[in-house]
Amino acid sequence: MHTLFVTSEAYPLVKTGGLADVSGALPAALRQLGVDARLLLPAYTCVLDAIGTRDTGLLLPLLPGIEAARLRFGKMPDGETPVYVLDCPSLYQRAGDPYHDTQGLEWRDNDLRFAALSKAAALLATPEIAHNLDFHPQLIHCNDWQTSLTPAYQRYMPGKQPPTLLSIHNMAYQGVFTPKSLPSLGLPWESYSIQGLEFYGLVSFLKAGLFYADWLSTVSPTYAQEIQTEEFGYGLQGLLHNRRDSLTGLLNGIDEQQWNPATDTRLFAQYSSKDLRGKAHNKQELQRRLGLNLEAKTPLLACITRLTEQKGIDLVVKVLPQILAEGAQFVILGSGDKKLEQALSQLAASYPQQVSVTLGYNENLSHRIEAAADIFLMPSRFEPCGLNQMYSMSYGTLPIVRRTGGLADTVTPVTPANLDNRSATGFVFDHEDADALLQTTQYALVLYRQRGLWQSLQRNAMQRDFSWRRSAQAYLQLYQQLVGTAHNSIG
Repeated sequence: MHTLFVTSEAYPLVKTGGLADVSGALPAALRQLGVDARLLLPAYTCVLDAIGTRDTGLLLPLLPGIEAARLRFGKMPDGETPVYVLDCPSLYQRAGDPYHDTQGLEWRDNDLRFAALSKAAALLATPEIAHNLDFHPQLIHCNDWQTSLTPAYQRYMPGKQPPTLLSIHNMAYQGVFTPKSLPSLGLPWESYSIQGLEFYGLVSFLKAGLFYADWLSTVSPTYAQEIQTEEFGYGLQGLLHNRRDSLTGLLNGIDEQQWNPATDTRLFAQYSSKDLRGKAHNKQELQRRLGLNLEAKTPLLACITRLTEQKGIDLVVKVLPQILAEGAQFVILGSGDKKLEQALSQLAASYPQQVSVTLGYNENLSHRIEAAADIFLMPSRFEPCGLNQMYSMSYGTLPIVRRTGGLADTVTPVTPANLDNRSATGFVFDHEDADALLQTTQYALVLYRQRGLWQSLQRNAMQRDFSWRRSAQAYLQLYQQLVGTAHNSIG
């Protein structure tokens, strides 16, 4: 099966969030199952620097007023997964990240930048270009709003098109622009309707994908239900409810080569569920390097996240003094809202031997925190899937999460019944408030001091299967369904 996986970022080439982790790992896992999965992403400067590419000799005419893009070809750093790179310097080779300039402001031409990516995806599946590449996509897998115009472009192309799957990683980001951008997108005005791109008088890339794609998926079963409600649908819940029969929730996986405490070379010491001694060494060394008191028995709580209200960091700020009063320590790595950054920095100044705040992102430090911490705080108001709770469990760091999205689907709560059957892997609370977070954390701290019980919970968590093999099997079944349906419709 030939699958074109279209994305705006892929780890380790370029990363701003969880989409990059999925895009880097899922195609590789699918290839292990015999799928010829190939990536398409923009030729950001960092991407061109990271992989050697060769010119395919193809120039793709994309949008009105935009120069034709050169299509380049390379391999992911694993040396296995093929990558097509859309080389259009005026759109992609600039300072900043994929979506923002160096001041943190969104690029004003993001509509053109990601419409071009979507148009290129549709073109790569046309017979002439596919023949020149000797790669004939039987399915196009789109991801988030940045690639959601792909099925819209297909709708207005001649001939039979391969089916499209649109994966929704976060409904909060929809790619909404003014109607003035429509002529520059190269789509007919008839596409600007309630059954198309129109969204309350604006143009919504995500809505286009939700309407035109053959199938929709989200990154957890619970989130697939949540986005059909007013609270989580962001104005598109009606369309999603109407499409519920072609909407599937599939849990993300984690890259076990990157996130395995028994083989992780970033750690101060490696360990496994059979021998947890290395985890204590990681804790001691992290305490030393971050300037915390060297106290082996002190519970170390951690958080690695974007500093936003979505992630519930404001709740953490409210309850942290009370948690510290219980004798705990706290480490956080992340960046985002400046008020939250300031509040956390003030807490670190007030409790210098108990609190460490690192603003920004550091891949090595994130691994070391997961390995060193005893408890991971993840009180998200919504979380489509989440990866850190799975990283944490794999590293024997028990998560405290709110019951939402993928957090509800991956963390088995500590209850009497789950303790008896040895299935408990973390702590779960329901209400979106600081008191619920505080009470759950205090309960976790009580259990932490029961060392035998705590180690049993750690082993439960570390033995869970969150591998991409499991997730890739589920995606393959969906791919086969979509390709089979398309084949039957032709026959």
